[in-house]
Amino acid sequence: MLVGMVSDTHDNTGLVAAAVEQFESAGVETVVHCGDFVAPFSVTPFDSDWDFYAVRGNNDGEWAVQSTVEQFGTYLGEMGELTLGGAEVAVYHGTSGAIVDALVGCGSYDYVLHGHTHVRGSEAHHGTVRINPGGIAIDPSPGAFSVATLDTDSGDVAFHELG
Repeated sequence: MLVGMVSDTHDNTGLVAAAVEQFESAGVETVVHCGDFVAPFSVTPFDSDWDFYAVRGNNDGEWAVQSTVEQFGTYLGEMGELTLGGAEVAVYHGTSGAIVDALVGCGSYDYVLHGHTHVRGSEAHHGTVRINPGGIAIDPSPGAFSVATLDTDSGDVAFHELG
């Protein structure tokens, strides 16, 4: 299964559109947003031909984000657990690094997906792979916006710079 991952889009409609285009062209079957849409208008472009899951980010100030996601996808709240392509996955925005570390270290998940830091990365730790797809560029770490894809069959993680 090919899974698309995105986080920290912060109402940037151009980057949201680029992420959707990347996922559609790659043929992803599932998209996971790791939080910080900010407003509901940043949610609706993800209504496409895939399964969609999202968690709440610390900047998702409008509670209508939840009801907007639920019009076409699944809102997981602060944290969620999914089985994607046979892989056990935890999804959390990442506001607490200690919680991310605990999810990675507990041994219950094949993958832990999170955002918050706006810094893309992937690392394996005792059988669990932590993936942060990135986010919009912020100081002091400017850089290109990226999303990620995960092939649950091969375990391959790829990052895609979009802006």
